[in-house]
Amino acid sequence: MEATAKRSNHGANTRRWREWRNINQDVLAEQIGVSQATLSGYEKRDKLEPDILAKIAEALNIPVEAITEMEEGASINIVANTFDNQSSAVNWCPTFNPIDKIVELYDKLLEAEKEKVAMLQEVLRDKR
Repeated sequence: MEATAKRSNHGANTRRWREWRNINQDVLAEQIGVSQATLSGYEKRDKLEPDILAKIAEALNIPVEAITEMEEGASINIVANTFDNQSSAVNWCPTFNPIDKIVELYDKLLEAEKEKVAMLQEVLRDKR
């Protein structure tokens, strides 16, 4: 039986993690102290030096092994543990104040009711 070696492409894995984190090349390059062109070159290499891997992993907030051990074609699945710290897997941070939206809807409802009352009063006046 022949053992198959893992095929891990450091450059491609770096790109996959960068894209998963929604970071563009310019930002990551600045964080690790290189130019965007240099980072682009890193993402095309099969193997990266340990010091480069360490900088990239730190900037992406992942362990180095996430880059070096991820096999080609593997998917990135992150499951948050919500049992210990009572955190939520869904982090909903609206860009508006929900109370303000409720007040806005209430004001619209109140205005519609005022219009209905005015129409009913007009109908009653016409019948007299």
